[in-house]
Amino acid sequence: MNNIVIDLTMPLYTGMRVFPGDPEVKLEIVHTHEANTWELRRLEMGSHTGTHVDAYSHMHEGGATLDEIPLHRFFGKARVVERHSDWPAETGLFFTDEAGMELADKIVSRKPGFVGGNITEELQRTLLGHSIVTYTDLINLERIPKEQNFMFYGLPLKIKNGDGSPVRAIAILEG
Repeated sequence: MNNIVIDLTMPLYTGMRVFPGDPEVKLEIVHTHEANTWELRRLEMGSHTGTHVDAYSHMHEGGATLDEIPLHRFFGKARVVERHSDWPAETGLFFTDEAGMELADKIVSRKPGFVGGNITEELQRTLLGHSIVTYTDLINLERIPKEQNFMFYGLPLKIKNGDGSPVRAIAILEG
């Protein structure tokens, strides 16, 4: 049985769209094969650039930072869900339609380790306050069948005192 792997990550590139006021993205080649026999790029960007994860400290002073959140909180069983469906407990939730504060109590009651997709900033702040990791700027969620479990991986860089990090996010569906 072959599994299906879906990349949920937007590519990073110079000049890409960022949240207003965040640092611009700049990727610059500083070493080349021709001059150095290897290639190396300098990366300049904010910690919440492209597909990224938010630590609790992102919106809550004194909240846990990336290096303090246990690694197992960044992967696990997940679903793309409809707003009004019955969601399983302790399963990551992803929304393709906008999810706002009207869903906060329902989400928190299901105790997901992580939530992502099209969620409002206000909902994101509430979830982070309940120690629920949030993911932003995911792509290709529409390729995942709704209401079907899959394995999600969205591992951050281990940034000391990090408030967020770009991730390579993937979904693995049983084939």
